[in-house]
Amino acid sequence: MAKYESSVKQVNAPVERVYAVISDLERLRPVIEMAQNNEMIKEKLREAGQDPAQLEKLKDMNLTSDRVSFPAPMVGEVAVAIIEREENKCVKFETEKSPVDANLWIQVLPVTDTTSKMRVTLKADLNPMMKMILGSKLEKGVDQFADMLCMLPYNFI
Repeated sequence: MAKYESSVKQVNAPVERVYAVISDLERLRPVIEMAQNNEMIKEKLREAGQDPAQLEKLKDMNLTSDRVSFPAPMVGEVAVAIIEREENKCVKFETEKSPVDANLWIQVLPVTDTTSKMRVTLKADLNPMMKMILGSKLEKGVDQFADMLCMLPYNFI
């Protein structure tokens, strides 16, 4: 299995709030809905060379407290489900209905009463060709995912 880790990120929220959100995916629904309608977010995507129309795909996402699934080209539905929770420390996810077996960990630790630190780790079962093609993109994607998680408004979710 190939392993990809983000750098350790600072989160401006207490560990209890961060854990409460990442351990219950349903709590992300308001953030997703806001992102779809926020012009500032769309502009930031444009600046980053991304197509803001991609946000429209979020409406096809099925979200429960333990699982998120979405349609994927050529494979049908892809899902990620929570398989383990360690209160105020870690949430582990596993892919379902995916062409690639993978696990994802989101680790959180307190820094102060009002801040936390976070690291995201992805382990994916990639053949050598896929690892060569996707490796650098997955490394970058894991770090970007961690950055995005750090920007969530945990105190308002």
